[in-house]
Amino acid sequence: MAETKKPAYKRVLLKLSGEVFGKEKQGLDFDTVNKVATIIKNVHRKFGVEIAVVVGAGNLFRARYIEGTKVDHVVADQIGMMGTVMNAMALQEELERIGNNTRVMSSIDIPTVCEQFIRRRALRHMEKGRIVILAGGTGSPYFTTDSAAALRSIELKCEIILKASNVDAIYDKDPNKFKDAKKLTHVDYQTALEKNLKIMDNTAFALCQTRKMPIRVFNFNVDDNLERIINGEKIGTLVSDDPSG
Repeated sequence: MAETKKPAYKRVLLKLSGEVFGKEKQGLDFDTVNKVATIIKNVHRKFGVEIAVVVGAGNLFRARYIEGTKVDHVVADQIGMMGTVMNAMALQEELERIGNNTRVMSSIDIPTVCEQFIRRRALRHMEKGRIVILAGGTGSPYFTTDSAAALRSIELKCEIILKASNVDAIYDKDPNKFKDAKKLTHVDYQTALEKNLKIMDNTAFALCQTRKMPIRVFNFNVDDNLERIINGEKIGTLVSDDPSG
């Protein structure tokens, strides 16, 4: 790994899918959550970078599970939002157990469990060195946690969205189906849309494009990848109109 230098970013938003919280991408496993927490802790302690984390709930529930049933889609989305609160609390528990100060802030008001998301308060928490874990998505149905990540990154004046994935980068086509798939180290927003690269859902991606919020997609399963990105290494794929990020 490259020698540690001045961090490339002062404030970042880390988007974690729910699958990183469970064994074989399902359920909630605290040993697995501890590994996630340790990766975040090491980056936070080593570089002093301010971190907001948006968590998904795919390990617990996805709204698509109710497709073809009579379950109301709004209710399904609300169940998913509650799942993100569970994952956020688990991550908070592991982060604090290994020595980090954190706050869970939810778009859904659950005062006995966590704080309600208030932008100014979230900014203050990060300025004080606390890791802010954002739960509840946007608080509204029909919006994914990708949309929440895009929205919160802009509200909290983050410099980049670091989108954790289980693949090493974005490819011009599915590498599992095409042997000639080309790994992309950089792609601009318009090309990503035209090629339907599915980096985020369209609503989230459009917001990032409009506000020129860069996105770096990387493999979170490689333990030091997050640290290397904060250290300035070009890991994964950068989505931005500016190749330098």
